[in-house]
Amino acid sequence: MKFIDEAVIHVKAGDGGSGAVAFGVGRSGPTGGDGGNGGSVVVFADSHLASLLDYKYRRNYTADRGEDGRNKDQYGAAAGDLTLKVPVGTVIYEEGVEEPLVDLSTDGDSFVVAKGGHGGRGNMHFATPWNQAPRTAEPGTPGEQRTIRLELKLLADVGLLGFPNVGKSTFISHVSRARPKIADYPFTTLSPNLGVVRLTGDRTFVIADIPGLIEGAAEGAGLGLQFLRHVERCRVLLHIVEATFMTGPERSPLDDFQIINAELGRYAPDLAKTPQIVVLNKADATDAGDIAEHQKAFAAVGVELLTMSAATGDGIAAVLEALWHHVRRE
Repeated sequence: MKFIDEAVIHVKAGDGGSGAVAFGVGRSGPTGGDGGNGGSVVVFADSHLASLLDYKYRRNYTADRGEDGRNKDQYGAAAGDLTLKVPVGTVIYEEGVEEPLVDLSTDGDSFVVAKGGHGGRGNMHFATPWNQAPRTAEPGTPGEQRTIRLELKLLADVGLLGFPNVGKSTFISHVSRARPKIADYPFTTLSPNLGVVRLTGDRTFVIADIPGLIEGAAEGAGLGLQFLRHVERCRVLLHIVEATFMTGPERSPLDDFQIINAELGRYAPDLAKTPQIVVLNKADATDAGDIAEHQKAFAAVGVELLTMSAATGDGIAAVLEALWHHVRRE
């Protein structure tokens, strides 16, 4: 399934039905009933969904109109609400407004984005001692309408960070049943992947593989800006670096670490406060002396550098326990 994490749609609630103008036989007077209320548009968070794909190709949604009132004091039936299901973690914005209308962060959360119109009153409400046969009834009020933006932010305990091709997808495929595409070229991951990590003692947490970031991601370079939102909810970030670079000797693990954190800070300053576990991947293909030098460089900036090999599994258990320490503490 194609992953879509943002969509703009137009919603229109149903109009209220019109009140009726009617009279009974003989002297019974006005008997026009009220119109029914129009249906509202409700957005509902459903844990079975993982993408906003449906809303990328259909943009307009309209709830049903309420029925008109009828003779013999009969009210028109109210229309049912139109329910739009979205993944858990969807934030709803009024188009053009920065503050969100609602954050649907729990399964079963719902929000009325457009209220249905009220049914108009029938002529039986307008009888007076001096006007016992009114021919007046109200039309229903129009339903609300608005253009909204749906933005999905993945709900995960741990977010994977790092440049393209540092081994994030290999790691998540090793520790969970998620099976992201893996290859030896940048930007293999074109959409976030979620996996459930199971530790001993029935301990579990959810991990999200975010597409690789590059310098300038916060300004839209590469794929970063599109997916940085998915690390905002994480309790801890696993920052993967590696030393067997394919792009030349000008890069270093510490440089990559600092570049990615600068991008996070520019996008959302609060992300800089999120705890990070930093790990050097591909340790099996790195000289022991080089590993020691990298650990010394990270220690100089106050960061403990763990090591692992996502391909062989060496060191992964220690990394998972370090992550669990932060997940449990939250």
